[in-house]
Amino acid sequence: MKAIVLEKAGGIENLVMKEVAQPIIKDEEVLVKVKAISVNPVDYKVRGNEDVLGMICGRNSPIVLGWDIAGTVVAVGDKVTKFNIGDNVFGMINFPGTGSAYAEYVAASEAHLAKIPSSTSFEEAAATTLAALTALQVLKNNVNPGDRVLIHAGSGGVGHFAIQIAKSMGAHVITTSSAKNKDFVVSIGADEHIDYRTEAFQDVLSNIDFVFDMFNGETLYNSVKVVKSGGAIVSIPTPEFSEEILALAKERDVKVLFHMVQSDGEDMNTLKDMLESGAVKPQISKSFPFDQMAKAHEQLESGRTVGKVIVKL
Repeated sequence: MKAIVLEKAGGIENLVMKEVAQPIIKDEEVLVKVKAISVNPVDYKVRGNEDVLGMICGRNSPIVLGWDIAGTVVAVGDKVTKFNIGDNVFGMINFPGTGSAYAEYVAASEAHLAKIPSSTSFEEAAATTLAALTALQVLKNNVNPGDRVLIHAGSGGVGHFAIQIAKSMGAHVITTSSAKNKDFVVSIGADEHIDYRTEAFQDVLSNIDFVFDMFNGETLYNSVKVVKSGGAIVSIPTPEFSEEILALAKERDVKVLFHMVQSDGEDMNTLKDMLESGAVKPQISKSFPFDQMAKAHEQLESGRTVGKVIVKL
């Protein structure tokens, strides 16, 4: 089968198409013929840094990157009970760890998958994986109906799912993005929009119950200022927070937490239900053929992506 192998950490030139052996599935796994792959910022961060590669994947290059897939089950392990040959499935495979998703066939634990709704395309399903799981896992334990929720970078991959999920939970959703993306974030559920280029959110907001932070640093520090006592912030870039952030959070009685997304079939089934009901709909910004994976990485690294980037097989 064809796979895109990261020969060594570094630039996009290290992503090389090769013929490799088709994976052999274990008893609890299914073999998926991949139809679409979602690419995320973590992909290029892992690709570009040997230390990050080792931290996330637990091994060094060469390696087949990727975690987000949608496709069709073509073989099942002896102990698989949830899926049959011919089922269309989607999921984030073995994250953190090695998912080996940049390939024509992927061995996936049945515990990491859900069936694709009949009305959802392979591309839409692939898009509703790591980014959507991150949003769901952060919000489900932190947001209650009526909460005032601030979501940074609302037009991005995680952000646009977070807006929709928080709205479905009954929250009042405030988001930041550039002015050109205002109509988009409002159309998917944002109640208030702040153009981060012309307005400082910390100057106009207060009494926020929960903040979903995508940046750490100055944005996280200023987010602490707008959260009410007893409120919380979840930040996803890194578990390391500056002394200044921690001191201000303690002073204001605000929890500052880190979350790393985990593969979870139950959460994938929640996303399946949300796709079926229309509570979430992925925005696909760009789609690339399999042999243009490097261009997909370049698109994400540009920082100008609205929603998700997809690679089709």
